[in-house]
Amino acid sequence: MTVDASNALLRWYVVDKRSLPWRAEGDERPNPYRVWLSEIMLQQTTVAAVRRYFEKFTSRWPNVGALAEADEAEVMAAWAGLGYYARARNLIACARAVSAAGARFPETEAELLKLPGIGRYTAAAIAAIAFGQRAVVVDANVERVVSRLFAVKEELPGSREQIYKLAGSITPERNCGDFAQAMMDLGSTICTPRDPACGICPLSAMCAARQEGQPARYPLKAAKRARPNKLGIAYWLQHDDHVLLVRRPGKGLLGGMLALPTSSWTEAAPAPDEAPVAANWNEAGAIDHVFTHFALNLRLLCADTDDRAAGEIWWPVERLSEAGLPTVFAKVAQRGLAWRQAA
Repeated sequence: MTVDASNALLRWYVVDKRSLPWRAEGDERPNPYRVWLSEIMLQQTTVAAVRRYFEKFTSRWPNVGALAEADEAEVMAAWAGLGYYARARNLIACARAVSAAGARFPETEAELLKLPGIGRYTAAAIAAIAFGQRAVVVDANVERVVSRLFAVKEELPGSREQIYKLAGSITPERNCGDFAQAMMDLGSTICTPRDPACGICPLSAMCAARQEGQPARYPLKAAKRARPNKLGIAYWLQHDDHVLLVRRPGKGLLGGMLALPTSSWTEAAPAPDEAPVAANWNEAGAIDHVFTHFALNLRLLCADTDDRAAGEIWWPVERLSEAGLPTVFAKVAQRGLAWRQAA
């Protein structure tokens, strides 16, 4: 199957590959900076969501040197909405490491793995796509394609090493970058989680899951644990035409991002004495937000204050969209703005 599968997929990719802003076209050589940036952005995020951010980043910071010299707060603000904010902190650290080494990305998986924020998948993807190295590139799309192609009976996540070895068995010695992108495109557009379009799949004749008649059954997955539910309070404290923001600690969830002040987020009701100041707090509704490991219900309390000593970051309300608030706080801020209008 090895040669037949890779050849069939590469022939399909020549005609049907997606046009994406970070991909090289025609005889153009892949740009390692654009490949790296796109791969970091695409972790846990859809292509549709990344397009706009990628174009904004590359317009503002067109190369790794420019990004290395950028103000960290500006990069974090530009990242707002993409989620998984540790990626943004690692992005800056990686850009500075590469810039310090002559602004050239290393070409091998082993050297790429030494850079901040680059793990097994990302190192393989950059090595294959940017530098043409033979590397086994396995993301969620590739896991699905390989699981179906070989009808892998072990459940994820336990089957990951088996899937990696099987992916390696069909990875060609040449055109590895095209092969890796072809596998991703196939999983994204044809071998989809539900209702795979087997009739137009270039690997359908070789697919063991299709021969079984249940391709959508794969990959087999262990039952997920239920997400815990947490509760919290966010505070909209305004003074004249400004609202109080805080910068979250550098490490941890939403680290380094600007946000509204909040209580602790716990499974029990939060303590009422965690407000930034004593004030006439008014209920302004609540929002629900789902993180990777828990679901959050965040109530909003709003108040006016004459005390500018309540905090250091007073942000103009009319420029709140420029603060780069993470999605959860952008949702809460919409309720704060509505309360402000109605007050």
